[in-house]
Amino acid sequence: MKRKKEPGPLNQLEAEIAITALHATGEYQVLRKINLERDHRLRGLHGEGARIGLCLDTETTGLDHRQDRIIELGIVAFAYDPVTAEILRVTGRYNGFEDPGAPLAREITEITGITDDMVRGQALDDEQVMALVAGADLVIAHNAAFDRPFVEARYPAFAGIPWACSVLQIDWQAERLQARSLEYLLFKFGWCINAHRALDDAEGVLGLLLERLPVSDRSVFAALLEGSRQSATRIHAVGAPFDKKELLKQRGYRWHDGADGKPKCWWIGIVDTREQEELAFLAREVYGGTLPGGVTVRRIGPLDRFSVREG
Repeated sequence: MKRKKEPGPLNQLEAEIAITALHATGEYQVLRKINLERDHRLRGLHGEGARIGLCLDTETTGLDHRQDRIIELGIVAFAYDPVTAEILRVTGRYNGFEDPGAPLAREITEITGITDDMVRGQALDDEQVMALVAGADLVIAHNAAFDRPFVEARYPAFAGIPWACSVLQIDWQAERLQARSLEYLLFKFGWCINAHRALDDAEGVLGLLLERLPVSDRSVFAALLEGSRQSATRIHAVGAPFDKKELLKQRGYRWHDGADGKPKCWWIGIVDTREQEELAFLAREVYGGTLPGGVTVRRIGPLDRFSVREG
C-alpha cells in the first residue's frame, strides 16, 4: 500500500492565506512571532536628518542594581525620523552574555532559561556596545527604571543619552489596555516573542513601537517620542498618614524604603503639567487640607529620567 505523503511546511504565501482564513471565521486570533527581518513596516528608508535609537533589554542576577549584575544584554539599533516619528530601518544588533562571577539563583534560570553553563567565562563585547552607544540619540526600554541603573553601572557612557520608557511614557490605560507587560501588549497587537531573553525582548519593544494605538490611532513610537521630550516632576509625600497607604497605591505612588539614606516616603513621577493637580490631591485627600513642609517637588529633565540621579 502506498504511504500517504505527509504535508510539508507552509510557504509564506500559504501561511498568509491560512491566517486570513482563520481570522475571517471570527473564532481565532493568530499570533505572529516578531521577525524584524521581514517586517513590512520597516521599509529600509534612508531619511535625511535621521537619528538613531536603541531598544535595549537586560537579564540580571536580581533586582538591585547596587549588588546584582547583568548576565545578558540585548540591543537593537534603528534609524528614525525625529520630525515624523517614522521608524525607517534596523541599523544594528548586539546580544551577549556576561559571567556574574557566582552561580545563578534557581529562580533566575527558571524565569530566563539562562544557565550557569551559558554565562560561564563570558563577557560583554565592550567595543560592539560602545559603537552602538556612540551613534545613539535615544535609548528605549520597557521599564527603563529597571534597566537604566544596571546598564549605566556597567557602561557609564549611557548616562549621556536620554532614555525613554515604553511602560510609563505611554498612557496605556487611555488606550484601553489595562496591563503593561511587554508580552501582554504584543499579544493585543497579534505578536509574540521568546520573553525574558534580552535580544528577543529588545526586538519585541521595537515591534511594539511600530504599532498604532487602538484609541488615538497615533503610532506608539510617536506617542513615546513626545513623552520622552518632556520633563518630569517627582513628588515625595513624606509623612503621609499610614491609613492613606492604599489610596496612594491606587493613585500610582510607590514606596521608597530609605535604603539610600533618604527619608522613607511615598512618591510619584508625573509630567510637569500635572504638578498642581497632584499637589491639590495630596492636600485634599491625604493631608487634610494643607501640605506639610515634608512634601517635596523635584523636576527632572529627559537626560536623567529613570536613572539613579532621578533621586
